[in-house]
Amino acid sequence: MASTELGEYLRARRARLHPAQVNLPDTGPRRVPGLRREEVALLVGVSVDYYIRLEQGRERGPSAQVVDALSIALRLDADGRQHLFRLAGLAPRAHTAAAPGRVDPSLRQLMDAWPDNPAVVYNRAYDVLASNTIADALFHDWTHSRNLMHIVFTDPTARLFYADWLDIARNSVAGFRFGHGEAPDDPRIQQVLGELLGQSPEFAQLWTTHDARGKALASKRFHHHDVGPLTLTMQTFDVRSSPGQALVVYHAEPGTPSSRALALLGSLAVTARETPDRTRSASPCSTPENAPK
Repeated sequence: MASTELGEYLRARRARLHPAQVNLPDTGPRRVPGLRREEVALLVGVSVDYYIRLEQGRERGPSAQVVDALSIALRLDADGRQHLFRLAGLAPRAHTAAAPGRVDPSLRQLMDAWPDNPAVVYNRAYDVLASNTIADALFHDWTHSRNLMHIVFTDPTARLFYADWLDIARNSVAGFRFGHGEAPDDPRIQQVLGELLGQSPEFAQLWTTHDARGKALASKRFHHHDVGPLTLTMQTFDVRSSPGQALVVYHAEPGTPSSRALALLGSLAVTARETPDRTRSASPCSTPENAPK
């Protein structure tokens, strides 16, 4: 029988652990990395046969006690534990098939009141539903896509725009899977997932790791072709009035080169808005045609 997503997640997590990490003796060479099934079963306090059935998809209804023991044995963090409970059918998933696409007008007004802080609202599929003027400038007016996953994985210039592209890619996939676990039947999530699996070998490889975690406070380094390097702190907030939407706000440390570059970017954004015929670049980090090669 084909494994379930629960089974695949369990297998991926135990492959990340070494016996010494869980206070078990290392009994010699292993055919594959990570803990053996019998070692996980020992840590959880279930039979080896029962654990094998879980991984193979023949056991689909583990108790909350077993899932809790699995989360401890596999050293899962809070997001990983929540994801595991969802896969086991023991935590609530989204009540609606898709998050609403409308952003509350008062939230838009708040975002527009931050001229120096790029801010975007996106859904579980990472579609940008709203953005303020300086965010449009940061992401070059979304000329490649208004989907953040597509920007990371299908824009050929993304590796220049994101100075730490691999870290961004890993975190983006983990966040996307976390949202997928919350609303696996969301048609837009399924559409974006299919597109990325078909268009990006890097995404397809990272998807097999089964990492799942929500967004947290983070620092990102960008290289913007108008203002140069930027190091910005990213804060993410759930939009309580619209479950499935998240607000992301960026800021620069005061008095730093990034702060000055961000202020310049804001000025350029205002100028561009006041001059609609301004020539715009083709993608987040493309080079103007008349620039030196």
